[in-house]
Amino acid sequence: MKEFFDVTVLAILQGVAEFLPISSSGHLVIGQHVLGMEVPGIRLDVFLHMGTLMAIFAYYRRRISRIMSGLWSREKEPRRESWQYAGKIFISALPAVAVYLLFRKPIDGLFENAKMVGALLMFTGAVLAGTRFLPRGERGVNWLRALVMGCGQAIALLPGVSRSGMTLASARTGRVNPDAAAEFSFLMSTPLIMGAAFLEFVKSFTLADDSGEISWFLTLYGAALAAVVGYFSLALLVRTLRSRWFWLFGPYCIAAGLLTLCFC
Repeated sequence: MKEFFDVTVLAILQGVAEFLPISSSGHLVIGQHVLGMEVPGIRLDVFLHMGTLMAIFAYYRRRISRIMSGLWSREKEPRRESWQYAGKIFISALPAVAVYLLFRKPIDGLFENAKMVGALLMFTGAVLAGTRFLPRGERGVNWLRALVMGCGQAIALLPGVSRSGMTLASARTGRVNPDAAAEFSFLMSTPLIMGAAFLEFVKSFTLADDSGEISWFLTLYGAALAAVVGYFSLALLVRTLRSRWFWLFGPYCIAAGLLTLCFC
């Protein structure tokens, strides 16, 4: 029963915090300290992330279908547009890959420091609150804006820094259309999520003892729950961006970070 409860809480937390700009990594660290919970095994961690990846595929299924069909289209314009979009996703991933390869160990060490997570949550909150004063725009995502959003994604490797928050705030500085910004923000995350999930999956096979892993039933249940919760969280975020209330996630992150500094 305890495993079922832990998986349920972690799946809901993953589904909510992966998309809303409140930092899933930061909330997982805080949850572990406050509730004494841990992710029960690498396999569950991988499948929770795969669940939120499925939420992205489901929400943007039509756009992904157009991009994939355009890559092999015989018509010049759809093919050019699709290959350019894929290229922008590739460019946006480079900063995060470079930062992770260069600073993997110190970044991983920060996940053990709850107070640092709290401070970085406050940083996230300050950035989000600041978007209130940035003008909205109707621009698309060009190559430079894709790279800038990629730099925001790289900063979000730090626990407590929201990936969606940093990428969407970066898009706001370039006056990118909210729908285009949200779409690119989450589609650009898919190669990194799949890459990280693959590495964790390979890592699970190198462990001599898999006694800490939970059952496949609970693993698949957690992935499915994370996917459903993630889908609705993603829909909520897109609606929030359209309604101009995106900045309100900032005060929440500041308050959560301050509480973390005080009590963890």
